[in-house]
Amino acid sequence: MVEVPSEKMSPATTPVFEPRIVALLCHYCAFAAADMAGVMRLQHSPNIRVIRLPCTGKLDILYLLRAFEEGADGVMVAGCEEGSCHFVKGNLVAKRRVNFTKGLVAQVGIDPERLRMYNLSSSMGPRWAEISREMIEHVRSLGPSHLRREK
Repeated sequence: MVEVPSEKMSPATTPVFEPRIVALLCHYCAFAAADMAGVMRLQHSPNIRVIRLPCTGKLDILYLLRAFEEGADGVMVAGCEEGSCHFVKGNLVAKRRVNFTKGLVAQVGIDPERLRMYNLSSSMGPRWAEISREMIEHVRSLGPSHLRREK
């Protein structure tokens, strides 16, 4: 008798969802913190694709929307700590743009919790590693984006 494979996959063979995260980081603080995490050899997920900005004040809403359009499951923006931006108010501008974009993505059916903003100083390498893991786990709990395209 020939066994026909079951259509159900066993839990051992079910692929684990690995989220794709785009991180837009300010050059002076958040990118330096991510770099420090690497120098300290703190575990960093390969699921996060980093884009360095001169300042999060240069963040354009279209960057965030394009990341989702291209299949990112989550987007994080990280800038200087509030009150210590190298360009005075860049991180506050970015915060307003992120909050505005959360409203836009909600209107098109994307959970606004897939977009988050963090503030870091350049010496916060361990905190970068922590928020990276936190973002991965949070997006993993939400599941894949409905805009995600498999290759």
